[in-house]
Amino acid sequence: MSPPIRHPRVLPAALLLVALAACGPARPTAPGEPAAPAAPTARFEPLAFADLPGWRDDDLAEALPALRRSCARLLRGADDLAVGPDGLAGQVADWRSPCGRLAAARTGDELRRILETRFRPFRVVAVPEDRGLFTGYYEPELRGAAAPSATYRWPLYAPPQDLIGADLSLFDPELAGHRIVGRLEDGRLLPYHSRKAIDGGILRRRGLELLWLADPVEAFFLHIQGSGKVVLPDGRAVRVGYAASNGLPFESTGRYLLRSGKIGRDRASAQGVAAWLRENPVEAVSVMQRNARYIFFRELDSVGPVGAQGVVLTAGRSLAVDRRHLPLGVPLWLDTTWPGTDRPLRRLVVAQDVGSAIEGVVRGDLYWGSGAPALEQAGRMKQAGRYFLLLPNAVAVRRGLRSDSGTGGPIQPRARLGGRESCSPPLIT
Repeated sequence: MSPPIRHPRVLPAALLLVALAACGPARPTAPGEPAAPAAPTARFEPLAFADLPGWRDDDLAEALPALRRSCARLLRGADDLAVGPDGLAGQVADWRSPCGRLAAARTGDELRRILETRFRPFRVVAVPEDRGLFTGYYEPELRGAAAPSATYRWPLYAPPQDLIGADLSLFDPELAGHRIVGRLEDGRLLPYHSRKAIDGGILRRRGLELLWLADPVEAFFLHIQGSGKVVLPDGRAVRVGYAASNGLPFESTGRYLLRSGKIGRDRASAQGVAAWLRENPVEAVSVMQRNARYIFFRELDSVGPVGAQGVVLTAGRSLAVDRRHLPLGVPLWLDTTWPGTDRPLRRLVVAQDVGSAIEGVVRGDLYWGSGAPALEQAGRMKQAGRYFLLLPNAVAVRRGLRSDSGTGGPIQPRARLGGRESCSPPLIT
């Protein structure tokens, strides 16, 4: 959810760990070895609002809270600050007037008029396709306590003091976006402890425990989702969110259970995975520990979970994207289907989050809210779909596109060497 803690002390030994799978750059191709497939090219094709499927059917007013939060965050930046990869969405100055108009809107019809007069839609294409995968995530509600007991036995840890993050771009600009995480031992930077080692107690008695949970499966899913609400025995609720990770690779438990034949495709959902783990408590320990990635938490002082843009997420209107291709904080028109159905789901959303599995030009993870109803939707969502990026007219004009028609050449930003979002918290099972 929230971006990783970045430690200011970065050591030269970090360069020795470039090969770490979680965050290191791709290795060079060996002689005679087939070349790695080229990264997908993002293409942005201008359209008219009338071309957006279902544009007039959405209650746009539901997206106003998300738009206002993102605009307020975006406008904190200096006017000449680039928005998105290679300034895809222009500069902050281009957003001041449109954001002012958006913030002042009070109804869905008013918001629609502002968008149609102040913005241009662009079809997002991963050449040559404009369709991709859309999944869902939610904020779990868990039972917990401030102290351990026979009931509350599974800890949530704060980031350890010996957890060190290294931004490799400080050593080589070509490694921009690449990070590794580790720990110092005898003057060497080594990978941090795995989930198995941490479950085994290697962090005990360091005073890192934030809370204690009642259910190991709920605790595991909290690590996957990245944030949640813990309800204490006296009824008080404490929100916790992602603070850092151990930097080790994320492995999908659902995919492993499916691949190994332990579950069928009819149970390949968050609900099905959780049920299998509870039905097989002994084997579940080793299965969960296959996912070596471990998440550390912090207490959140907010009315809801906070996404990577640094704003509170809005149920049904916040989308996690791959920020190597799309800017955070910008509106998108989503065209997909309701979870587990072919019924159209078309609505205005805002790019406000990232996730370890959210990689690609056309790839999204829709935030559904808190608790069991949200889990019901998020756990079943694995839909094909597409989205359209809405940019201020000033950005379109600067790129030589007319703001009142669907004509003009496509925007095709320069390809970037970007780090995998696996350095950010995982969001799906």
